[in-house]
Amino acid sequence: MRTLQASPMPSTTPLPLARLSPDELDELARELDAIHEEIVADLGERDRRYITTLVKRHRQLVVLARLVLLASNRRPAWVAGTSLLSVAKILENMEIGHNVMHGQWDWMKDPQINSFVWDWDSASTPGAWKYAHNYVHHTYTNILGKDRDLGYAVMRVDAQQPWHAVYLLQPFYSVVLAAFFEWAVAVHDLDVGAIRRGEKPKTAAWQEVKGMAGKARRQIVKDYLAFPALSGRRGFKNTLKANATANVVRNLWAYMIIFCGHFPDQTYTFTQEEVADESRGAFYVRQLLGSANIDGSGLFHVMSGNLGYQVEHHLFPDMPSTRYAEIAPRVKELCARYGLPYNTGPLLKQFGAVQRTIVRLAFPGGT
Repeated sequence: MRTLQASPMPSTTPLPLARLSPDELDELARELDAIHEEIVADLGERDRRYITTLVKRHRQLVVLARLVLLASNRRPAWVAGTSLLSVAKILENMEIGHNVMHGQWDWMKDPQINSFVWDWDSASTPGAWKYAHNYVHHTYTNILGKDRDLGYAVMRVDAQQPWHAVYLLQPFYSVVLAAFFEWAVAVHDLDVGAIRRGEKPKTAAWQEVKGMAGKARRQIVKDYLAFPALSGRRGFKNTLKANATANVVRNLWAYMIIFCGHFPDQTYTFTQEEVADESRGAFYVRQLLGSANIDGSGLFHVMSGNLGYQVEHHLFPDMPSTRYAEIAPRVKELCARYGLPYNTGPLLKQFGAVQRTIVRLAFPGGT
């Protein structure tokens, strides 16, 4: 990742943010605001039909997967049930849960599909996740010392982060992080460091810990006791293995999509001094420079929660995800017109760039 700060060597190429005057930043903000307002004004029945149908199809997929897994002692049934359940968990986690809890569908005033009551099939409690992600990450995107999602406090993904010997192991423990991503995010959302430093009131910290413990208990009982028990004594172990496999598949997919959207080596980070008195236009530019897209088909974007359009998502996190493909060409054109990079590429290319960053910054130095 690149850090926007003064270089010790003179450069003839200005950094992207420095190329724009205050007037240009204001004009860019007006153009992006206009895109947002246009889409919000156009939201209607087709958008409502999409999300309500998707939620219904997801629930049908879960029921089908569970029915197939009742015969999980047979190999074909185990493979089919596990595959269906993996797809269902990915769909619920990415396109439904993440986006509903972002408030993208609150405009419908649906009693169930809204950010106030939705709980997802993941270890994080909705309250802790929404504060850590919707507020902290999306407000302080890629600001060193403010955005806790930069490396999730356990990985060095920017050269300006101080190096410690433990980072030598990050190419290895990043694999563990990927496999158990939902649990790592849940612990991350607690902000254990703030609790330890006394920055959170003890009562609030205790409530968060109890909330996470309760959510963890429900997830474990659901996936590793209740549903396996429905398969009977002969199918118990096979269904347990199917649930564990589906959870790991979902975690690996979420890790890949999220890391590709944030940590390829062409994204930028910012110091707190650089964003002091930040204008709305500069805020938009920070979101553009701190995010990366992933090219893919329509099905790929649905399965990734439309986070293949991470740039558009960071510009407009409250916009229904189905509209990102519609505005992406306009955002790309704006970037070209204002001389700003629009970071996008195939999944394997972006994931390779992420892994290159993780391996390089495991060692001291880096750029």
